[in-house]
Amino acid sequence: MLSVLVPGGTGQLGQALSALASPGVQVVAPSSADVDVTSAGSVIAAVNALAAEAAEAGRKPLVINAAAYTAVDAAETDEPRAFRVNADGARVLAAACSSRRVPLIHVSTDYVFPGDASRPYEPEDPLGPRSAYGRTKAAGEDAVLGSGAQVWVVRTAWVYGAGGANFVETMRRLESERDTVSVVDDQRGSPTFAGDLAGGLLELGRAIAEGRAPQRRVLHCTNAGETTWFGFARAIFEELGADPERVKPCTTAEFPRPAPRPPYSVLSNEAWVTAGLTKLRPWREALHAYFSA
Repeated sequence: MLSVLVPGGTGQLGQALSALASPGVQVVAPSSADVDVTSAGSVIAAVNALAAEAAEAGRKPLVINAAAYTAVDAAETDEPRAFRVNADGARVLAAACSSRRVPLIHVSTDYVFPGDASRPYEPEDPLGPRSAYGRTKAAGEDAVLGSGAQVWVVRTAWVYGAGGANFVETMRRLESERDTVSVVDDQRGSPTFAGDLAGGLLELGRAIAEGRAPQRRVLHCTNAGETTWFGFARAIFEELGADPERVKPCTTAEFPRPAPRPPYSVLSNEAWVTAGLTKLRPWREALHAYFSA
């Protein structure tokens, strides 16, 4: 029996978590305007309310931090704002959770790695973010892990889901607007359906509540398998019933962006499975389920 507070709750992950609410899982998913993680007063009030309501209802309290500054390119020229949300906000939230002894699951990203690996990144691999967004998320990890709170960092990647801007919806729009679409074929990762990620985070939350918490405080959770953005786009076109040959490969150099992208950002889920948590299904199956919903 969980009572879950999800700051940043109106985003894709927050909406997916709300959709999984059940008699055994109560989810409160406020917007960033309602619970501003950069405001200590706002955060403390929200965590205090969660702890009190959970105690009254006989539930275990849990915070899943989905609040983040995720505008990767904008962060290159707005790093102070990204830092306030991704690092300072995470620190404020962890401190509030520590004071009320509420467990915290902090969601992080593949962008904390340099992207130069040749095999999936393990949780303990050295960090080396190449973008402002990645630096601020790495700082957020340090903040929560050093806070004294009962905290787990869960890194994920290439997330898409209902109710938000994402690569899948961009490809859906472009398919209807253009004869062909060029997509980079030299960046590799694991597309992750927000609904599957949400289920994994709640499974972790239940394990924590039941005294089966993983000893490792940093874990990775993505859908299984890997592809490139080009391969991902072709799969999306197939789900739309469109000709995948309309998707053309290009290089990162041909499609420059303000923020550098990790060429390789596949995350290993081995530690997740070793912790007794359920491995997420293959990314291609998850994509089909997204379009079938």
